[in-house]
Amino acid sequence: MLNVASMCSNDDNNSNPPADPTPVINTVNQGTWRITLYNDSGTIKTSNFTGYNFTFGTGSALTASNGSNTYNGTWSVTSGDSNDDNPSNDLDFNIGFTTPTNFADLTDDWDILTYTASKIELRDVSGGNGGTDLLTFEKN
Repeated sequence: MLNVASMCSNDDNNSNPPADPTPVINTVNQGTWRITLYNDSGTIKTSNFTGYNFTFGTGSALTASNGSNTYNGTWSVTSGDSNDDNPSNDLDFNIGFTTPTNFADLTDDWDILTYTASKIELRDVSGGNGGTDLLTFEKN
């Protein structure tokens, strides 16, 4: 398992360069993914996404489909910035859905905790209520 924080190294002047989003992008572009955990500030809501396969396509196209319903959104992976809750050398996994409500709840700039070729673990600390959300995708 790769820990994104461990991918960064200090250079001679002790500044930390941003993590490179390319390996994560290349990983999620492969195949379809399912949500195996959605913890909304302590409430498990994984079942809201049962049966949906997520495709992280080119051009930021995100599709969630269960065979009868298909929802379109956007996604990207970017280096964290100074407005982030954890700006030091992290990557943000950005998800955007407008409908339905369950999918719109995923809309955020998630911090990447860990990722492998078959699993990506994300976290978001809410600015509003201070709750922590966890989201895990696993490759089908």
